[in-house]
Amino acid sequence: MKLCLGLFLLVCCWTIHLGSGLRCYKCSDYTGRCENVQECTYEDACISVSERGGKTVRQCIRYTDCNLSRLPLMFPYFAQFNFRCCNSNLCNSGNAVTTSMPVLSLLGTLLSLWWSWS
Repeated sequence: MKLCLGLFLLVCCWTIHLGSGLRCYKCSDYTGRCENVQECTYEDACISVSERGGKTVRQCIRYTDCNLSRLPLMFPYFAQFNFRCCNSNLCNSGNAVTTSMPVLSLLGTLLSLWWSWS
């Protein structure tokens, strides 16, 4: 019975994570370090736009706007730039290390293990 309850809690935590929206880093700086996180809509992707030798912008963007014909209109202050669009949580991090297991899933796993051993 305890094992079934533990598995149920694990599945609930995993399901809650699936229902959450995409999260992207949001900042505009010259250092490449970014700690602010933004909640995006289901239509969004994460983008990282870097001016050659200059500023980097990270944010949510509509997935359909992630193309070379639209970006110069959205970032007119960048003369030459590189960009990367992606669609997993915090994938526009640059050098930051991210984990793929959300906190709620980890907590659910630990609770189910504790419950089954006690």
